[in-house]
Amino acid sequence: MLRVIDLRSQTADEATILASLPRAELDVDKALAAVMPLMEDVRVRGEAALHEQTESFDHTTCEHIRVPQAEIDQAVADMSAELRTAIEESIHRQREASAAQLHETVITELGQGARVIQRWRPVRRVGLYVPGGKAVYPSSVIMNVVPAQTAGVAEIAVASPAQSDYDGHIHPLILAVCGLLGVTHVYAMGGAGAIAAFAYGVPSLGLAPVDVITGPGNIYVAAAKRIVRGVCGIDAEAGPTEIMVLADATADPDFVASDLLSQAEHDEQAGSVLVTTDADFAREVDERLEQRVAHTPNRERATTALTGPQSGTILVNTLDDAVAVANAYGAEHLEIQTEDPHAVAERIDNAGAIFLGGYSPVSLGDYSSGSNHVLPTGGQARFSAALGTYSFIRPQQIIDYSKEGLGELADGIVAFARAEHLPAHGEAVSARFGA
Repeated sequence: MLRVIDLRSQTADEATILASLPRAELDVDKALAAVMPLMEDVRVRGEAALHEQTESFDHTTCEHIRVPQAEIDQAVADMSAELRTAIEESIHRQREASAAQLHETVITELGQGARVIQRWRPVRRVGLYVPGGKAVYPSSVIMNVVPAQTAGVAEIAVASPAQSDYDGHIHPLILAVCGLLGVTHVYAMGGAGAIAAFAYGVPSLGLAPVDVITGPGNIYVAAAKRIVRGVCGIDAEAGPTEIMVLADATADPDFVASDLLSQAEHDEQAGSVLVTTDADFAREVDERLEQRVAHTPNRERATTALTGPQSGTILVNTLDDAVAVANAYGAEHLEIQTEDPHAVAERIDNAGAIFLGGYSPVSLGDYSSGSNHVLPTGGQARFSAALGTYSFIRPQQIIDYSKEGLGELADGIVAFARAEHLPAHGEAVSARFGA
């Protein structure tokens, strides 16, 4: 089922690995051309443009883009007790893990009357996007909202597409989680239009421009986020989900197969990649995978993903080679199912989230581990991180010098300014000492 990429006869240098890696074929630049007029329309016409886009892309009509509080309250009331308990546990664990990411103010004393203070301040207003599409993602509400609340963000808005199956309303589970979290600014809008509404504001909806936009989405959401970067902050340009499992013969092939399938059912472009030193183990995983795919409700979608160019089995000679492949790939989700997964993890530099051993599946991280499931995709783990409390706060430096502290440096600053041909810089210091 998975195509095999055999690197055992090749030198495992970075260039060879990069050329061989399975990747989803995405053209964000092409999507830019499609979303630009949509976003400009929202910027200019606001609510009217959002209604038209809901009809065009979500194939439904929406009476209220801003969801009435009564609708949110009703969604909470309609939740089953079992699901509510599971969601509240997920919220609790996410709060605990997010709180650990907060920073304390640090004061650096550099001399008498000379200090620099580094403090952290939350942004004021955020727009959090929760996708619709082939599945429903109340878990993404938790992953976006809880870190923002933990950071101390004052104003939180959530957007999710109107659903034709729910007569133009947001999926009730998404509304229910918003209600449990105390989010009152919820908007039925999706895709590029929602990103534009967050970035530029829609006064008629009581939606002011936000400072940061976060949350996963399809290629059009990624393109929209690229367009507004600079108007406001974004987390990352999220693409299709991906999993890489680094495994040796000590792993359970059925565990590995089930985990590869778990991500493949998301989307036809989802990537599922196995890296192993053992060809017999790889064949056994493939057999288990075929058996599981045959009986899964989302088998058509999963089959397309598993047989696509973004998925495959990579055979390597040594565990060192496997680590090199994992670092080159920079997986959104990296599972390590080896004899000593902790030792292997110490050698991994590039991954959105790392899951150790046979009992830390990606599904755990999707819902209840306390980690965040909004993660960098498409190799962006080389320079980006999971969504977290830190996504909503900014470090600020405060410079606090006395006359004596400045006096120690005055002559040097004047000399420095002259060397840069900026004499007024130096004069701004010497003026304080009567020169």
